[in-house]
Amino acid sequence: MALFDLDGTLIDTERRNRVIWQMLLDNHDLDHDVAVFMGRRGRDVLPEIFPGHDVEQLIAEVFSYDDHPDLPDVAPVPGAAELVRKVSAYGSRIGLVTSARREWAETRLDQVGVRHLFEVLVTAEDVEVGKPDPAGFLLAAARLRVKPDDCVVFEDSVAGISAAKAAGMKCVGVATTHAGEDLADADLVVADLTAVGWPPFS
Repeated sequence: MALFDLDGTLIDTERRNRVIWQMLLDNHDLDHDVAVFMGRRGRDVLPEIFPGHDVEQLIAEVFSYDDHPDLPDVAPVPGAAELVRKVSAYGSRIGLVTSARREWAETRLDQVGVRHLFEVLVTAEDVEVGKPDPAGFLLAAARLRVKPDDCVVFEDSVAGISAAKAAGMKCVGVATTHAGEDLADADLVVADLTAVGWPPFS
């Protein structure tokens, strides 16, 4: 079974997301590495950086930047749609495990053109704790009624790879937002999704 992360793995949104999180930090005069948000739920990271602040207000502020005119474009990661279709044609089942909200996930999967091939979506609303906790991947496996060690995860973030390995799953690191050496805990590291087939460990 294949479990895909979304942002940075199937669709190139991380440059855009970095800009938005940086806007939040700049607006509050905070000097912090924006990379801390990559692969994790905002509501898990914000209390670490903004102790004592209202997390919901901060999230609302972040969403207010969505229509900023200078945000980077969003586009599918090379090979994303082709790989998902290949997995489906092989007969393997497919799920999504993302730190994003469901509405965002649905929209972006439609943009990639593969929403109809995903049996299960596990989004930020579905878990109490996000990546690097393995809860999302374990929930996806349970919903697909498969064993964790029968799942292969595709992830671009360090937090996501940590979550996949903690869940007992094989993991392909996709070096779209991090250098390949940063993803060394993955079982296989590829530059993008044109560089991997299905099954990837045959």
